[in-house]
Amino acid sequence: MKKLFIGAMALSLMFAVGCREVEKGMEDAANGVENAADAAGEAAGNAVDAAGDAANNAVDAAGDAANGAMDAAGDAANGVKDAAGNAVDGAKDAANNAVEGAKDAAGNAIDGAKDAANNAVDGAKDAAKGAMDGAKDAANKATDKAAEGAKKMIGGK
Repeated sequence: MKKLFIGAMALSLMFAVGCREVEKGMEDAANGVENAADAAGEAAGNAVDAAGDAANNAVDAAGDAANGAMDAAGDAANGVKDAAGNAVDGAKDAANNAVEGAKDAAGNAIDGAKDAANNAVDGAKDAAKGAMDGAKDAANKATDKAAEGAKKMIGGK
């Protein structure tokens, strides 16, 4: 009975730590997406103000921002995956030292951690893609405005 209790407590602790790591990974992904959106907005503003050369700079900055968001999301996803893997390994060790009931509980905790990690990864990918699409749209609009301004400066209509 003592081994069952110790095994269940160890499993609970590992699951709690795994959940905390998943939450931190999701926060990191959200910060990366927010930073990417800020960088894209700044790049678009510079493009409108600076006409000819600014259009090329806005396109480059938007691409860099999108790549940064993708990198941040990938890093966060890797952190979530590592945390879930550690929780799974710990849960397996605890289940091997406990009775059959503890093994069932560990299996349920592992499935929950995997689902949470997969959901976090999918959410980070979707957020990064949204930020990248927004950055591309902003850069395209800035390029169009810069081209219009350049035509007006040259004397075109």
